[in-house]
Order: sequence, then structure tokens, then C-alpha cells
Amino acid sequence: MRSEDTLFSGGPLDGRVLPVLVGPTGRPPKSYEVPVPSPDGGPGVVHVYRLEPAAVTRRLRLPRGWRYVHDPDGRPAGGLKWPWSRPDSGSAAGG
Repeated sequence: MRSEDTLFSGGPLDGRVLPVLVGPTGRPPKSYEVPVPSPDGGPGVVHVYRLEPAAVTRRLRLPRGWRYVHDPDGRPAGGLKWPWSRPDSGSAAGG
């Protein structure tokens, strides 16, 4: 797979340029998660970055390059994404 050097802004990776794997279309993933372990051995913190265009072309407004921006309220991906795929809790199944 290909990788592209991508700028990170905000959070613990502010100002760093890291290689990020890109998909078949040449676009990096929509979110990037950085796990940071706790120094006392407790549960760590996961910092979430969201993808934004770094610049756009003047005429067609197409994205020119990408950057990740720190999302302090972002939640790490994982678990179930769709409400209908969540198991019922406390309700009787039946129809």
C-alpha cells in the first residue's frame, strides 16, 4: 500500500508530519487515533484526529492535500456503529 506524508495540527502531534497509509483512491482515512498509555499504568488516553483538506483549488474547489486536525471531543472508533445492530437491552424479543 502507498503512504502519504500528512500534517497533524493540535493535540500531542501538533506540527508533525507522519506517513499515513492511503486507500486505493489516494485518500487517507477519515479519522486517525493515537493511543497514549498512562504513566501510572492505568487506562490510557486515545487522541482522535479528523481529516480535513489542507487546501483547495481555486476554480473547482477540489482538495489539494490533506491534514489531520485534533478533535478533543472525538470518540475513538470501535464497537457497534449502527443503532439497529445493537442488541436489545431489557426489551422482550418478539413481534
